Amino acid sequence: MTWLISKYLLTAAIIVAVSEVAKKSDKLGALIVALPLVTILAMVWLYIEQQPLAKIANHAWYTFWYVVPTLPMFLVFPLLLHKFGFWLALALSAVFTVVCFVLFALLLKNFGIDLLP
Repeated sequence: MTWLISKYLLTAAIIVAVSEVAKKSDKLGALIVALPLVTILAMVWLYIEQQPLAKIANHAWYTFWYVVPTLPMFLVFPLLLHKFGFWLALALSAVFTVVCFVLFALLLKNFGIDLLP
């Protein structure tokens, strides 16, 4: 149980630190967020918990493919923000991301990559 609490605290501390950096510098905050910190932490936790290397490799493989269709959201959100306000822009961006993901998953299925659970 101590291990699980430690994982939560360290992961949460990183997210809070990044949000604090972003308050002071848009660019630095965005750069830090763009780094795959959560993925790196997840792979470290998997490794420390002695998960098979194939599982860790699959995690990295699928993370790559899941990130690609989320990228357009970062272009759409700022455009919608000024028109619809924060919450609606965020919701519309999330829906747009889901649509992009489904279309991307259908496209990749033609190449033998199955992203849908």
